[in-house]
Amino acid sequence: MAKNIIRMEQIAKTYRIGKIQVKALRGVDMNISEGEFVSIMGPSGSGKSTLMNLIGCLDAPTSGRYYLEDIDVSQLNDNQLAAIRNSKVGFVFQTFNLLPRLSTFQNVELPTIYFLDKIKNKSKKIYEYIENVGLKGKEKNKPNELSGGERQRVAIARALINDPTIILADEPTGNLDSRTGEEIMAIFQQLNKEGKTIILVTHELDIAHHTERIIYLRDGLIIKEEKIDKPVNARETLAKMPKIEDRINSEA
Repeated sequence: MAKNIIRMEQIAKTYRIGKIQVKALRGVDMNISEGEFVSIMGPSGSGKSTLMNLIGCLDAPTSGRYYLEDIDVSQLNDNQLAAIRNSKVGFVFQTFNLLPRLSTFQNVELPTIYFLDKIKNKSKKIYEYIENVGLKGKEKNKPNELSGGERQRVAIARALINDPTIILADEPTGNLDSRTGEEIMAIFQQLNKEGKTIILVTHELDIAHHTERIIYLRDGLIIKEEKIDKPVNARETLAKMPKIEDRINSEA
């Protein structure tokens, strides 16, 4: 049985806006196993973003305990959180968050600048990750020379470069068409097959059904969980979908 890589006990997060207190999370208990592929769903204001920030060590809880690989990160200071974040978590965002003046290679390289331990054969590793996400030959392209799907592939390669334990993906298909979204989900499913733990926030139920378990949030609480016995296989779905050029030709 896989061990818990994430364990949250009665996690609460309260923000103060002037004299008003906003309770974003109200006592979340959550376990995620090593190598699991989980999605988090919930309406606006449900606490999804707050939960993701806590999982990714971008913020600390107001109360409760959060164990990441048995490290009680809820008790760490900002510098310690940054060290955990840089070594154990890779982030993929809806808006890609690429630096526009940097090439694909340079964007993927960026996290290594802040990494304390030098990566052996760094350039070779960067080229390998770029090739693995299907962007071989586009190492010198700037973000404005890439499609939305290609930019997200760069973001995935960048998230992987420090070999993190967990990949956090926040609405990674939100700005993409359906076919490109499936291509990105195929990459995530392959990474999960290779052993990466992936946590994905999405508002799209069909995207959530690509994962093994869905956690539903509402009003800062987990209201239910759903195990997906047979997740949607993105590669099989892609095989049945017309390619963009085929759609254009059929409409011409």
